[in-house]
Amino acid sequence: MSALLRQIPANIPQDIRKIRIENSHLTELPRGSFENVSALEYLWLNFNNITVMHIKSLEYLPALKELRLQGNKLSSVPWTAFQDTPALKILDLKHNRLDVLPEHALRYLPNLTYLDLSSNQLTVISRDVFYSWPVYQRSHRAEGQIEAISNAVLALHDNPWICDCRLRGFVQFIKSVGPPIILMNSYLTCSSPKFRAGKFFHEVELNSCMKPLTSALDTNLTVPVGLNVTLTCFVQASPSPAVWWTYTLKLLRAFNVSTEPISEETVRSELLIPAARPADAGNYTCTAANFLGNTSVAITLRVGAPWASTTPPGWVPIAHAEPAAHVEVRIAKQTVYGITLEWFAATAAAAEPGETWYTLLVGRYDAAQKDAIYIGPGINTYSVTDLLPATKYEVCVAVRNQVPRKGQCVVFVTGSDISQLEQREKLIHIIVIVCAMVLAVPAGMYACTAEARPGCLARCPGACPRRRRGGQAQAAGSKESTLDSLPAGSEDGLCRPEGGRGSRRPPAREEPGKTRPPHRNSADLY
Repeated sequence: MSALLRQIPANIPQDIRKIRIENSHLTELPRGSFENVSALEYLWLNFNNITVMHIKSLEYLPALKELRLQGNKLSSVPWTAFQDTPALKILDLKHNRLDVLPEHALRYLPNLTYLDLSSNQLTVISRDVFYSWPVYQRSHRAEGQIEAISNAVLALHDNPWICDCRLRGFVQFIKSVGPPIILMNSYLTCSSPKFRAGKFFHEVELNSCMKPLTSALDTNLTVPVGLNVTLTCFVQASPSPAVWWTYTLKLLRAFNVSTEPISEETVRSELLIPAARPADAGNYTCTAANFLGNTSVAITLRVGAPWASTTPPGWVPIAHAEPAAHVEVRIAKQTVYGITLEWFAATAAAAEPGETWYTLLVGRYDAAQKDAIYIGPGINTYSVTDLLPATKYEVCVAVRNQVPRKGQCVVFVTGSDISQLEQREKLIHIIVIVCAMVLAVPAGMYACTAEARPGCLARCPGACPRRRRGGQAQAAGSKESTLDSLPAGSEDGLCRPEGGRGSRRPPAREEPGKTRPPHRNSADLY
């Protein structure tokens, strides 16, 4: 007891009839562990760490009557090993990790009178395990005969039984079992599925197993651009199947799929496609599978023309009944190659930020169609990169795919000389022209800011006359927004009176032997 043994001692006397090694450190029973003690009748190895039992570990033990392996870590047992122990009457395997009981498990235990498999991990077993047990077979042959048959105690409680069609035969066996087989605890309970958890075996009626049968209410759908689409398929199967969706042979991510039971043998699976685009059109396949096989149903989605609306180019409303949601947009960061936008929904439509989708339209200011980007819940920033030099861009943000309202767009112009900006780390490639809101300031002033060259500065007094109406401009700007959202770096080169710092900037040097391309001033874009 509590010895530091790691293996069965090799010098056990041959006439020993009982061995008891408990609370020790045994981890396995190797081949021929007891070949020198053939007279052994009782073997107790409880509460060790035995995980492996060799198929010939019980060899040379024809007289063994009792084997107790309680409280070990066995996940499987080589049941054919009991061919070497024909006299075995008591087998105690409780509090192990057994999860499978093969059909031939009890075939080599003809004289067993006590079998304890309680408190393991058994979930599903076949009734044929017991129909092939010699003890059960003898009891049926002896019906109506005056023949004394020893009772056999069977313990199967405290296992996580899955009460579906696969357990149907075993449940019927438990309901009908009687002497000489006696259940230590006849109140076996279901652990799953959820709607049967905690119920006793005698309270449930299980149906036969069934291969999945998939169906859909509509296998051809046509929707307008921008509509949130939910594809639904129904599956009848027993046991409950695994369900997944594929699109052009690619498995779709699970966060867009929800599957739930609607009855004992029927589940409903839904695939959400937010703000459908033409690129989303195609065949979507819902597949269901259980151990009997698999079936699938295909749903064809067509994305048609957008709903008619007087909206800016590239924008399509999808839910006119929903209240309009205002989004505050600002530029959070500027880099050599792009900008990072940040936005905040400011109405009741954003009451559930974890469920709100956003739509971004990005493109040239004068483009009739802009690229649509769909941003999932919980994200409120996006970086616009890989922009062309000396180009005017517009980026708009809206909740879901609603029409963007005033102040939800950012217009900016990229610098015209990338090489100089890349060499100067502190200079910013992207110069904001109009930030989150529409500002009541002459556009020419910001065009000067974009270039900040002496030639441009010379023309500034006409476009922004020394802020002589600064009070009016500030008043108008306070209603819409302020310049606070502009990073400090973008203030270099603002229009100043003649003689200011801006007028003393030396012109950029031309590289010798290099022809200077025709200059394209960003101000010309306005």
